[in-house]
Amino acid sequence: MKQGKPILPGATLGILGGGQLGRMTAMAARTMGYRVHVLDPDPLCPASYVADKCITAAWNDADAAAQLARECDVVTLEIEQISVDSLIAAEKFAPVRPAPEMIRTIQDRILQREWLQQHGFPQGAWRPARSLRDLQQSVNELGGRVFVKSARGGYDGRSQAKLGFNDVASEEEIANAWKSLGERPAVAEQALDLVMELSVMVARSPSGEVKTFPPATNHHEHQILAWSVIPLLIPDAIAKDLDAAQLERDAREIALGIAEKFALEGLVCVELFYTTDGKLLVNELAPRPHNSYHQSERGCVTSQFEQLVRAVCDLPLGATDVITPAAIVNLLGDVWLNAKDGRPNWADALAEPGVRLHLYEKQTAKPGRKMGHLSAVGKTSLDSVERTQSAKKKL
Repeated sequence: MKQGKPILPGATLGILGGGQLGRMTAMAARTMGYRVHVLDPDPLCPASYVADKCITAAWNDADAAAQLARECDVVTLEIEQISVDSLIAAEKFAPVRPAPEMIRTIQDRILQREWLQQHGFPQGAWRPARSLRDLQQSVNELGGRVFVKSARGGYDGRSQAKLGFNDVASEEEIANAWKSLGERPAVAEQALDLVMELSVMVARSPSGEVKTFPPATNHHEHQILAWSVIPLLIPDAIAKDLDAAQLERDAREIALGIAEKFALEGLVCVELFYTTDGKLLVNELAPRPHNSYHQSERGCVTSQFEQLVRAVCDLPLGATDVITPAAIVNLLGDVWLNAKDGRPNWADALAEPGVRLHLYEKQTAKPGRKMGHLSAVGKTSLDSVERTQSAKKKL
């Protein structure tokens, strides 16, 4: 490991993006003695309440990104939709970590899948679709059920379509899916028979030090993460036959390989599928903090947010050992919209042993919008999940 020059507390950290991930990163940085500047299109973004300065600008405003970097010692990001031109403009005035080229690859799903394929990382069958004709051909080649996702943008189930889940996809259904995605480049992915979904967070510093967090088990509903837990919670159906320790080693190995190939500086979360035929496949990459590791604040020696600050500032990385099983459950805008008078019952939820509340200070509740989360610790992973579920029901 080479020895770098650390950026020490008292310096200024710039964050491109002021959502909840930027907010929690800023809170960790402030705890460590750093000043924090953020850039976000929303002047009332979640990070604005805890940052020293918030620049209101679009993701593709290269001049604003350069302005942010001029006042910072290092710049990182919390959302991969930042334009590469903005990253390059910022890089002229301060180190940008992760690097713009890594972001360029990951923010385009076609480039991301081509990169994974080029470097031999396992993934499900997929095809690029740059036209309606491409999509029609891709659906025919992949057969059966197919997910179609916009190549750029879109998350939490947005900018996605499902084909062939009720019957063989007709030409009309394919054309409607292409139109719903704005007739822009997309990836067609063969639907897989899954046993479980998991993720691995990797941190790597400019000096080359690397740490992986324990794999998390993730559960999605309507393509949005509903809950996540560490250590792994293995489904009962496969618990007797699965070598959980080997699965964890394999997941870490894939994630470490991806971080090293990118020469990562910062964080990358590798989302994985474990299929009914025993394959471990890469789903997507996120070069930033990730929803599935919010519980690292409760369950690990070092949270993902502190680890990001350590990594981009080239400080020694923190230990990632699990102190106690921990889980989170997401609180979407639906919780407010379904609550009496729009006021969730926080008191009853927080009466659940081991449960904490984290709200993001977003001003408007919308269906499917992440507004906060509940976290819980317990004696086991299942115990932690059940406590968050019980608390959420009381809202």
